[in-house]
Amino acid sequence: MKPGILIAAAGLGERFRHAGGVDHKLNASLADGSVFEQTLRNACASNLAVHVVTRPDNLQVQQNCIAQRIPFTLLESAGLGESIATGVAATSDWHGWLVHLADMPFVPPDVFVQIACALEQHSLVRPRVSGLPGHPVGFSSVWAEKLCQLKGDNGARDLLRDQAIHFIELEDSDFLRDIDLPSQLTALSE
Repeated sequence: MKPGILIAAAGLGERFRHAGGVDHKLNASLADGSVFEQTLRNACASNLAVHVVTRPDNLQVQQNCIAQRIPFTLLESAGLGESIATGVAATSDWHGWLVHLADMPFVPPDVFVQIACALEQHSLVRPRVSGLPGHPVGFSSVWAEKLCQLKGDNGARDLLRDQAIHFIELEDSDFLRDIDLPSQLTALSE
């Protein structure tokens, strides 16, 4: 059994809206669909299992999942930690999790595959460019219990502290980009 990709899509996207965004940032348009559509498309292209945790009110994300036949869990999220815990509990039969943020649409499929392969020999795996860590973060099944106990908005950051993480060194810094502000979408179209 291989690990799967857990896409955390249950955040409120408040920074995006406060900066003038009209809709949720995951539904904002990119060249090839919405931010979420591109994230989902890249994850699915890895041929790994995918599961999404999203908000009950984000119907567009739900419709994208239904169209791609991707299972999802609805959550009125109190933070990334709770989203991860809910997603891990919903996929307890997986052999590990690649925790990915839905607002990071530029991670190519091969990065997901590299992390999944590295999880066969390491319990924690993360990509990195020039010393900067990125997503997704890979957790082997030995982390299941601790992942299910996460709460708050720090995600799994506290779990990673002082742990031996196997880093996959990458050269392309595009995969580090996320969408938090409307200005980032404007910069992409210029």
